[in-house]
Amino acid sequence: MRLDAISPQRALIADRLTPAWRKPLAQLALAWAAVFLLFAPDWADMMVHWWDSSTYNHILLVPVILVWLVCQRSGELAKLQPHSWWPGLIPLAGALFLWLLGDISGLATATHLGVVVALQAAVLTMLGPRISWALLFPLCYALFLVPIGDELVPALQMITADITIALTMASGIPAHIDGVFIDTPAGLFEVAEACSGVKFLVAMVALGTLVAHVCFQSWRLRGAFMALAVIIPILANGVRAWGTIFIAQSQGVAFAAGFDHIFYGWIFFAMVMGLLLAIAWKFFDRDVDTPFIDGESIAAIRVFDRFESAGDKGWYALMALAAMALVTIAWSAKAHSLEAEIADQLTLPQVEGWTQVPSAQPYNWQPRAGGADQVLRGSYRDAQGRVVEIVYALYAAQSEGREAGAFGEGALPPDTEWRWLSAATAPDGVVGARLQALGMHRRVAETWYRAGDWSGGSALRLKLITMRDRLLLRAQPSAMLIISATETADENGAQAIYDFRSSTADLGEWMDRAGRVD
Repeated sequence: MRLDAISPQRALIADRLTPAWRKPLAQLALAWAAVFLLFAPDWADMMVHWWDSSTYNHILLVPVILVWLVCQRSGELAKLQPHSWWPGLIPLAGALFLWLLGDISGLATATHLGVVVALQAAVLTMLGPRISWALLFPLCYALFLVPIGDELVPALQMITADITIALTMASGIPAHIDGVFIDTPAGLFEVAEACSGVKFLVAMVALGTLVAHVCFQSWRLRGAFMALAVIIPILANGVRAWGTIFIAQSQGVAFAAGFDHIFYGWIFFAMVMGLLLAIAWKFFDRDVDTPFIDGESIAAIRVFDRFESAGDKGWYALMALAAMALVTIAWSAKAHSLEAEIADQLTLPQVEGWTQVPSAQPYNWQPRAGGADQVLRGSYRDAQGRVVEIVYALYAAQSEGREAGAFGEGALPPDTEWRWLSAATAPDGVVGARLQALGMHRRVAETWYRAGDWSGGSALRLKLITMRDRLLLRAQPSAMLIISATETADENGAQAIYDFRSSTADLGEWMDRAGRVD
C-alpha cells in the first residue's frame, strides 16, 4: 500500500528526467565531484566562513536557494536537450588559472571565486550553452557562495560615522567627531568594524537580488529595488548607531550597548527588511504562475544550433577537466615549494642625521608580522629629539599564514586597544594611518613593501608581484617596513616619518641593506 502511494511521485521524477538528460547529468555530477574533491581545502575554508562568520551566515541558505531556482525551471528545462560543448573548457581554464593566482599569492577571494566559477564552467561544458542560458540566473546567483564583503568595512565605517554625527547633532546632542570616534557628554563612542553594517548590507544584497528576480519582470523596477536594497541598510545602520548614542545620553553607555545588541542587532534590522519588502510589494509585477523561462522559446533560438554537436564529447570533456585541474594543482604545489635564500643575521642600517636608541613608547605598540622569517625592531632619534619606531620583516616567500599586508598584519595590531582613526598624509603625498589608543595616545604609521626592484605602499601590488614570480617559478624574498612616530600637539608624526625617509636617500635600497638582499 505504501509503495503504491509513492510510486506516482517517483514516476513523475523519472518522466522529467528524460533519456537525453541522464548521461549529461551524470557527466556533470562527476565533473562537480572532481571540483569538490580536488579543491576540497578551498570548499572547507569557505564553509568555515559561512558557519563561523556572522557576516556570511546567510550563505548557508544559498545552496538551498539554488536548488529551488533550478526546480522552478525543471518543467521548462525538460523541453530542451543538453549537448556537451568542449569550448566550455576555455572559461574552465580561466577559473582554474584564477584559483592558481589566488592560491600562490594567498588571496583567498580569488581561490574561492575560482572554484565557484569552475562549477559554472562545468555546467557550460557538460550541458552546453543553450541549457546554460536557461539556467543563467541560478548560475550567476551561485557567485553569492563566495564569502566577500569584509573589504567594504573601512568605507562603511566612515559612512556610518558621517550619518551618525549628522543625526546626533540634529537631535541636539553636542558631539565632536574625529575619524571614527564620536565624543559626546555620555562618553566616547567608536564606530568599530562590527558597527560598519557590512553584515546586513551583504545579506540584503543577496536577498535583494533574489527578490528582484523572483518578484519583478521590469528591469527598471529591478534596478530601483536593488538601489533600495543597498541604500536602506546603509542608512539604517547609521540610524542604529545614532540610536545607541541617543539612548546612552539618558540611560548610560552600558544600557545602550546591551539594548543595541538585543534590539538593534535583531529586531531593528528585521523590521528594516520587512519595510523594504513592504515598500516594494505593491510594485511586484510578476504573476505567481509565470514561468521563469520559456523552454520552447529557448529551444527555438537558432544561434545555439551552431554550438551543438551531434557527437557525444562529454566524456572527453570530463577527462580534459580532470587533467587541467591536476596540472593546476601540481603547478601550485611546485610554486609553494619555492623559498628564497635569506641571511641568518640582519641589522638595521644607519641613517644620516638619526641615531639608534632604545625604544621608549608612551603606550605599548607592537605591529604584527606573523610568518616573517626575520623581524627587526628599533628606534631612531634625530637632533630635534623626534623618535621614529621601525619594524622590518623579511619573508623568504609569501604564502598563506605568512603574508605581508594580510588581514590582521601590519601597523594595526588586532586584539589591542589600538584603533584606526584617520588617514595621515606626508608632505610628499604618501598616505599613512593615524592610530589611537584609549582616546589619548596617537601615532602615525606608514607601511612599505619591497619585492625585487619595486618598493611602495600597495599590498595589492605586492600580491601581483608575488603572483608573477610564482607563476614563473621564481623565488624572490620580500620585505615589509613599518615606520611610525608618536603624534602630539607639538609633534607632527607624518612630518617626522617623511624626514626619516628622506634621510635614507632611497628607502628601497635601505630596505635591501637591512635584509642583506643583493
